[in-house]
Amino acid sequence: MRLERIAPACGAGLRPRSLHGLIRAAVLTAVMTAAAAGCAGAQALTRLQGIRTIDVAQMGTGDAADALRLRIIDRLKKSGRVRVVEGAAGEDVSLHGESHIWATGTIKLNPHSGGATQTVYQGYLSVELVGSTGQTLWSYLVTPSRFRTTGITDDLADQMVTRLLEAIASGAAGTGDANEEASTSHVTLRAAGSTLAAPLYRKWFETSGMEVSYDAVGSEAGIVALAAGRVDFAATDYPLTIDGPMPAKNVIQIPTVLGGVVPIYNLPSLERTLNFTPQVLAGIYMGTIRKWNDPRIAEANHGAHLPDAEIAVVHRSDGSGTTFVWTSYLSLVSPEWKAAAGIGARVNWPVGTGAAGNDGVADLVNRTSNSIGYVELIYAIQHELNYGAVKNAAGEFIKADLASITGAAAGAKVGRDEDAGFGILNQPGRDVYPISTFTWLVAPVEGVSAEKRAAMADLLKWALTTGQKQCASLGYAPLPQKIASSELDALKAWAEKK
Repeated sequence: MRLERIAPACGAGLRPRSLHGLIRAAVLTAVMTAAAAGCAGAQALTRLQGIRTIDVAQMGTGDAADALRLRIIDRLKKSGRVRVVEGAAGEDVSLHGESHIWATGTIKLNPHSGGATQTVYQGYLSVELVGSTGQTLWSYLVTPSRFRTTGITDDLADQMVTRLLEAIASGAAGTGDANEEASTSHVTLRAAGSTLAAPLYRKWFETSGMEVSYDAVGSEAGIVALAAGRVDFAATDYPLTIDGPMPAKNVIQIPTVLGGVVPIYNLPSLERTLNFTPQVLAGIYMGTIRKWNDPRIAEANHGAHLPDAEIAVVHRSDGSGTTFVWTSYLSLVSPEWKAAAGIGARVNWPVGTGAAGNDGVADLVNRTSNSIGYVELIYAIQHELNYGAVKNAAGEFIKADLASITGAAAGAKVGRDEDAGFGILNQPGRDVYPISTFTWLVAPVEGVSAEKRAAMADLLKWALTTGQKQCASLGYAPLPQKIASSELDALKAWAEKK
């Protein structure tokens, strides 16, 4: 990581936010914006085309949040693309955000002397662009550039403004148009499954206008609950097959967003981002690489001061779609792993300690020095954990972010036959993150009342349209438009089934 100067007060006033805290903040922002938008007669923007004025609201609390907001305003003004109106009533849209910056360690300014040190920071900026009636038009989450040339606050603000201006220039607003609320139906729906996508699904179900309860019990348990009739639909991070507890022919599987599974680690003495080759990740989880200063790790991390310490391996203890993605990747890149443990929501782990859910893995790694685990990107960010860059198919070490996860789906095929599939692991491309995945919502084909079928169809349509505009603020990448359009067609056919 580049040496940087940042004001000592950078972290002042900022406090760690839980996952649910970020979700509640996003929901509250939308509600407050809608309430404040009562100026009658204003034409509501539903697309990014036509935006001329923007109000930049707070980006969280504390000095760093204030610095982010001022930098965003400055960059927008200098762009000449939009006019910033601070607190005015006539703005087209408002930009709301949450941010958190934390210290990860220190670096000696001169490694060959005992002189001054400098603090190193990590953090994130999550934003939503909200229209005059409270609808989310666009969202994004940025993390620090790996080779940034400015301080962290400037880097986060500059990245976000670049992405926002690109979105305005393209005029994009997600796939199709849909009402802000999914349905006026009062049907209560029950769902369970994926912890990988749980932060997003909880936000969706709170803002969709429908009554949906969600139990994040893991993909496997969610599918079992669906098969037993205990829930109306399930969430899974692996596609169903013909021989599972809920056969694929008995359900409709709708991909919702893309996520990235990242290797997290807790090395208190290390101040830089670690690089991992596929072979090193497989070796660690097979138990053939046992120490952090193993030459195979050192080879990919020249100059890093790796400790002479045993690696504490953490994995999922429950039936997990995140594990399915992780083991699928390891099997793809390592014949040794494939032969030893293979692919599954559960596998016979050669080494390590288990923890339930993405939250459980993140918590255990956070509490265990010299440990490594794997979680969905947003869990690493929200638990303030370091996560590594992974060598992709093009030979580049890539740290997961929205752009690199989106890039993984560039070549995804459209279609519902078995040959098309939705596998996007280890895709080609210099800037592609290799452990990327779709995640799915699954509903039965038969045995659904007309009322519940209509309610689920409304909810899924909302997720494929309006919901896509909300997902990036939590670190999930929207579906490619061609896939979302294809899924809307499949959903229509399912909804009309008698």
